[in-house]
Amino acid sequence: MIQERPAYYELGYGEDFGLTALTALTERLGLPGSDAGPAAALACAEEIADGSEGKEAVELGEDARRLLASELPERTLRTVWLASTGNAFDPADHGMTCREWLERISEVSTARLRQNKRSYTPPPVRPVRDPGLCQAVVAELRATAPALAGASALPDLVDALERVVTGADSDLGTRLFLRALKAHAVPVPYEQYRRLLALGQQFGFPAGAVHDGLHIVWPQVSTTRQGVSGDFGLSRLARLFTAGWHHRTPRAAVENAVTYDGYERPPGSEAAVLWEDTRRMLDSGMSDDSITVLWLAATNRGYNIDEFAVGGREWLEQVVEVCEEHLASVAPAYLPVASAIHTETGDAVLREIRDMAPLGAGKAISPAFLPLEGAAVMAALEQVVTRVDPDLGFRLFLRTLEVLQLPLTEERYARYETLGSRFQYGEDHLLFSIDHLVQRS
Repeated sequence: MIQERPAYYELGYGEDFGLTALTALTERLGLPGSDAGPAAALACAEEIADGSEGKEAVELGEDARRLLASELPERTLRTVWLASTGNAFDPADHGMTCREWLERISEVSTARLRQNKRSYTPPPVRPVRDPGLCQAVVAELRATAPALAGASALPDLVDALERVVTGADSDLGTRLFLRALKAHAVPVPYEQYRRLLALGQQFGFPAGAVHDGLHIVWPQVSTTRQGVSGDFGLSRLARLFTAGWHHRTPRAAVENAVTYDGYERPPGSEAAVLWEDTRRMLDSGMSDDSITVLWLAATNRGYNIDEFAVGGREWLEQVVEVCEEHLASVAPAYLPVASAIHTETGDAVLREIRDMAPLGAGKAISPAFLPLEGAAVMAALEQVVTRVDPDLGFRLFLRTLEVLQLPLTEERYARYETLGSRFQYGEDHLLFSIDHLVQRS
């Protein structure tokens, strides 16, 4: 983060904010039948300023004053405003310059903040002008220039956006650039989208400020691990079914789970990975009892299928159905096919399971309610490694360690990190699950 303040996502923002949140809201004034007058536009500014009990007025006012403090000409300010709102509200149509309109936005922000603190006075603006970031943003802007210029009738739009980035504030200029792409539905290639995400992270933007509303040209759905944060597939689904899951039905919980693709994966990716895990388990010939044991262990009896007379195989069939329905909806061209299994890691995973088996045998899943012996779980995990997939077996093993709260040595943890790397897990996979179990000296 290049500013001398917390990143925007650390301030609680999960999506766009400040002036660009206002331009997104103002875009709605262009819908048929909407009031596109100054009062309606000012109401949009008041709505943004009132967010989080007035705290979001800080970024709104700061953004407006960054543009006001610049030496950018009126033509440039009006061009970027119109581009980011999709021409929904033009201050010139109502006898105002864009600078006068930005002054009004700043006044709305200050007035809202004074409701919280009467003595509030806007601080001096702190424009972001990091040379390296400016160059990177300009490069992305120029890469998109032909498509953006073709999508907008505004003359010199690309030049105006570049002038904001280099002459006013590269943070706000980047967000106005993103808003212009979104307002004009400009297709953004996946590789460029990933670069924009990385730039946003350097500015401290929440990922949603880049992703939401952007017309991304996604690659075909695949089961690659690229872009996966934390757990995934069947082991992640089981984690979501621990005590306290909040969905009306188990099927609804799965329907929600398959939508979690994150910001870097094509829509349908999590469903494809989960389908692969469950399909492999079903095709393996593992017994219904063994699958049931694995599910109960990985969920810490959060969803007791045995208490509802649902067998392990029957439950996984339902999961497969949900995955296929979701894929048909968001990626109809994708045909689910299980990828090749990397069996060369099987012996290493088995060694780790057997190494922890004596410790696991002395513990139980849900010891106070329908206890499930740790030894039975460890035996079922071995079956997954030898008969289904070492990768899935290792993920379920890690989940079992977490549920049983088994202590780990630093040496064991280092071996798990090596295995995770061979399976191409993300850097945070173990961090979010078993790092707290390590007995560090």
